[in-house]
Amino acid sequence: MLVIGIIREGKLPADNRVALTPAQCKWLQKNFTDIKVVVQECKCRCYTNEEYKKAGIEIRESLNECDLLLGIKEVPVDHLIAGKTYMFFSHTKKLQPHNRKLMQAMVEKQITLIDYECLEHEDGQRIIGFGFFAGIVGAHNGIMAYGKRTGEFELGRVYEVNDYRKLIHTYFGLKLPNIKIAVTGSGRVASGILEIMNLLDVIEVEPDEFVSREFTYPVFVHLKGSDLYEHKVTGKYNRDDFHANASAYRCMFPDYLAHTDILMNGIYWDQNIPRLFTWEDMLRHDFRIKTIADITDDTGGSVPCNLGDSTIENPVYGIDPISRQVVDPYRKNSVDIMAVSNLPNELACDASRYFGEQLIKYVLDDIRKGTSPVIERATMLKAGKLTDNYSYLHEYAYGN
Repeated sequence: MLVIGIIREGKLPADNRVALTPAQCKWLQKNFTDIKVVVQECKCRCYTNEEYKKAGIEIRESLNECDLLLGIKEVPVDHLIAGKTYMFFSHTKKLQPHNRKLMQAMVEKQITLIDYECLEHEDGQRIIGFGFFAGIVGAHNGIMAYGKRTGEFELGRVYEVNDYRKLIHTYFGLKLPNIKIAVTGSGRVASGILEIMNLLDVIEVEPDEFVSREFTYPVFVHLKGSDLYEHKVTGKYNRDDFHANASAYRCMFPDYLAHTDILMNGIYWDQNIPRLFTWEDMLRHDFRIKTIADITDDTGGSVPCNLGDSTIENPVYGIDPISRQVVDPYRKNSVDIMAVSNLPNELACDASRYFGEQLIKYVLDDIRKGTSPVIERATMLKAGKLTDNYSYLHEYAYGN
């Protein structure tokens, strides 16, 4: 019997998404006699304790008897149960300094960690995540911020609607000005951004058109890997070589800085990948961008003027390119940044249903059966010891 526990989210600000909805828990127990799901009592989930109870799921404070514990965000160190197997987004694979204590605590407590972010197909394509809804909410917020800056239109907040189908209805009759939007990335985040572009009737144009002319209607350009990067010597782009030798490539996005009003950033970034632009680029006389929705949200990453997370309540802050300091949003000669780390939380029920479907379809059956290559590749810690794929984290996980 595999006993799965849905943990209470402990990281602040509180996240009310869940890994499995009541209906999904009910389906698992009905279709697999060797699976039981229990849910830790919580008052701030998007699905209530009562909804789980009505689905026949036990609500319990202690999860000590569970084999697999499912969460969403990082688990506070003092909430970790020694010797257990956890699945959540640990945000440690890039050696994030703020989560080093969490990694070291999991080592000390001999925990097995299967990180959602590391669940990948053989070619590196992510299997599971909230990226699609991050793209939807982030794109909406980016358009909303541009409207607030210019005063040309007004959009409400996603969380005030809290339902994707209802959100779509809020776009009826909205006419955007003749803006030019650059969308970067090719994964789930980009798919969510493109969904909003289509719903808002923003027309896609080719890269050469985007930089060569103005339009009498709103347009966007979708820039993928080969549009954004080229090898410094050959001038070509190869996906596998780029991910293995990113420092050998240069970024071509500066070619778009004079032609873009809004940047919707959905690309993956690590420290070896060239940034989309530099602080110095922001001082160019033709730097046109006024609003950046940094949906992948890496502080100081692909968007260097991302100086840290904003919040759902206050999603936008301003950046002064000269002082490189945070200022109030929507000021003259500043650039607005939308950089919220938990964007899908604004559509928590929709995002949770989507996530749980992926989890059931691609992951939980492998765990029920024992393991699989996919699970093995995503296991960062096994009983408190780094697995071979993550040996590069040795000092981060074991050092002082």
